[in-house]
Amino acid sequence: MSNNNYDAIVIGSGISGGWAAKELTEKGLKTLLLERGRNVEHVKDYKNATKAPWEFPHRGERTQEMIKDYPVLKRDYPLSEKNLDFWVNEKESPYVEVKRFDWYRGYQVGGRSLLWGRQSYRWSNMDFEANAKDGIAIDWPVRYDEIAPWYSHVEKFAGISGSKENIPYLPDSEFLPPMDLNCVEKDVAARIKKEYGDQRHLIIGRVAHVTGPLAGRSNCQYRNKCSLGCPFGGYFSTQSSTLPAAQATGNLTLRPHSIVTQILYDKDTQKATGVEILDAETNKTYVYNAKVIFLCASTLNSAWVLMNSATDVWEGGLGSSSGELGHNLMDHHFRVGASGIAEGYDDKYYYGRRPNGFYIPRFRNINEKRDYIRGFGYQGGANREGWQRDIAELGIGVELKEALGQPGNWTIGMTAFGETLPYHENKVMLDKTVKDKWGLNVLAIDAEIKDNENKMRVDMMADAKEMLEKAGIKNVNTYDSGYALGQGIHEMGTARMGKDPKTSVLNKHNQVWDAKNVYVTDGSFMASANCVNPSLSYMAFTARAVDHAVNELKKQNI
Repeated sequence: MSNNNYDAIVIGSGISGGWAAKELTEKGLKTLLLERGRNVEHVKDYKNATKAPWEFPHRGERTQEMIKDYPVLKRDYPLSEKNLDFWVNEKESPYVEVKRFDWYRGYQVGGRSLLWGRQSYRWSNMDFEANAKDGIAIDWPVRYDEIAPWYSHVEKFAGISGSKENIPYLPDSEFLPPMDLNCVEKDVAARIKKEYGDQRHLIIGRVAHVTGPLAGRSNCQYRNKCSLGCPFGGYFSTQSSTLPAAQATGNLTLRPHSIVTQILYDKDTQKATGVEILDAETNKTYVYNAKVIFLCASTLNSAWVLMNSATDVWEGGLGSSSGELGHNLMDHHFRVGASGIAEGYDDKYYYGRRPNGFYIPRFRNINEKRDYIRGFGYQGGANREGWQRDIAELGIGVELKEALGQPGNWTIGMTAFGETLPYHENKVMLDKTVKDKWGLNVLAIDAEIKDNENKMRVDMMADAKEMLEKAGIKNVNTYDSGYALGQGIHEMGTARMGKDPKTSVLNKHNQVWDAKNVYVTDGSFMASANCVNPSLSYMAFTARAVDHAVNELKKQNI
């Protein structure tokens, strides 16, 4: 096999791309994994992972120069000197905001699998049936029973820590031992159960961290420095998990600094023949050929690749024949909730820096009807205030030092994450007037939340306050810090799957209707958003799609 010919090509090396590479290589396919950014080697390239806070020149905070150079990243928490190299250079890779959209990107091997929040939840049948039930967008072409075995498949390898709860609308996973709720969280959980019965649950978060035996990786060390890269492999990332597995087969070729500019399409065979790439370092163009292509460049970049492909056949690009390519952009809206003080626990503390919190699953619009559809869940935690707290009556001196040497009040808070509906008018498109560093057209993004989400946010705040107060929490304060699409860093849609090529970009197996040997398995394929973190579903659908692709190759159907 020559250096330009492969059985499979995977575009993008994040959570979905890593899984595609692992599954394809383990099934015997010679696979080329293309990443537009630099290589990041496990352990070796986590340069700040073991630093103490005082070893950072600016104590890990942002500088004025960083604020100037990163006008998007500065809008929320991601901007700091601790892991700046894991976020995209915004000057080199701009985009156009028709309406405000906070696009937080990670262009390197591993993508945002090095940066994600690691919360991992299955969907239920209620979620897959929601579009059809509500008459919104299009029906999902799959149901839970079809995906459940693939959830199990990826969970056993990824390592999901959690507790079995038997909640019908939040199916249990294949769990490693759960992390512990702390004393305040346990008491609040018990009081919520007493107040609401089986209608509301406060449980430990379900998180992709190793808490028990798992081959090739060490247990989570409770350092809570996950976004710096984990040298222990304690959490799931491409580097710690799928990439080593793919490399172990001897079937993988990894090529970083490779910007895929288009998928090459043969209109006579109605199949893709390979990809064209631009070397990000040399600006030279190369072509690689393959029998099957997995597009996993992340929701917006995958739409960009499709829009730039087969334009001689479809003006809007490969997969645009339905008129849905680039449309139905979704995210999770959040930054709204409540917090307060838990009294009576001054003699108690907790151990370690748990990289997880509690989770309250969706309870709205399940057994009752609100003035909006769908719902939200909460993520939160309880902890004791540390030395950085403000002690108003002590401004200076020995008394201040002594006071700050003791832990402060116990506080508890929760933030809601709500579902955004798949509106056709929320879209991305190519902007022909703005170019990136490499002279390529960039994306323009035109999307916003609407009335349904704004009505939901009222309950997201009020319900948090009610639950905390009923659980005995004092001085409860609510907040709505405002939200713009993209801030959830859960972009979805733009190449949705469906039952009909007239209304969807992909079929139920994640195949592009117009090119059956092209599979799209990142967030692009989502037909709705649910309110839970989506990455576990990307993993499951990717593994399922690879299984389908390999079987179709054996049958010579693609």
